[in-house]
Amino acid sequence: MRTVYVNGDYLPESEGRVSIFDRGFLFADGVYEVTTVLDGKLVDFDGHAARLERSLRELDMPMPMTRDALLEVHHRLVAENDIDEGLVYLQVTRGAADRDFAYPAEETEQTVVLFTQAKPGLAKAPEKGLSVDLQPDLRWGRRDIKTVQLLYPSMAKMAAKRAGHDDAWMHEPGGTITEGTSNNAYIVKGNTIVTRQLGNEILHGITRAAVLRLAREAQMKVEERAFTVEEAQSADEAFVTSASTFVMPVTSIGGKAVGDGQPGRIAGRLREIYLDEARAKAL
Repeated sequence: MRTVYVNGDYLPESEGRVSIFDRGFLFADGVYEVTTVLDGKLVDFDGHAARLERSLRELDMPMPMTRDALLEVHHRLVAENDIDEGLVYLQVTRGAADRDFAYPAEETEQTVVLFTQAKPGLAKAPEKGLSVDLQPDLRWGRRDIKTVQLLYPSMAKMAAKRAGHDDAWMHEPGGTITEGTSNNAYIVKGNTIVTRQLGNEILHGITRAAVLRLAREAQMKVEERAFTVEEAQSADEAFVTSASTFVMPVTSIGGKAVGDGQPGRIAGRLREIYLDEARAKAL
């Protein structure tokens, strides 16, 4: 049975409890982060901690503990649950209070929960690329804040799976792609990598930042701009990035094969160099 962390206590998962009045449950009033574990070490922890601080700040919430204390909790959970390859999930909410749209008093104690998921083979090279469906982007406007309100991405992912796809890319009314349901989206035209520019419309991915930096260091051309569904379907290759998939090729978009329908060369190379650095710098 897994050990989880709930508000300062390390507990068997069957004993973890959160109040029914918690604002994360009542209002999705909380944020989360997911940190990858490779070889028993944390990948890009500082990036995830920095984004957590930003998300909390955007929602007028303080950090519930120091970054060093948070790192200690992550390390203990990885050790106690014997995680070699997997994920550590962290959720912070505004805490429990009587139901009211207005925020509770500032001294209300936040809720902090962490748990692990073992994912053996997480870093294994993909045998095939993803097939992604196309779904309208109906999320709220502040997608740059990593909140726990994930209902629409879940709905879009399930619609894609029912249609026989692995995932979905979401698009705006004008036909421009924003991102995947749980990842950032990229296309490759010639030798140029194209991905949506940062803004409120997409999550500021930690893996995204690392991959784009590595691409530029490898002398690959990168354009951060909006791209359309039509551009995506006529691209030479495509891929997604996230903490749980690293760099994952996409071989079909909206039922149309991308390039030759096989995982692309650039996506494969970026996955290799990203994993090499992730392992070398993991904590």
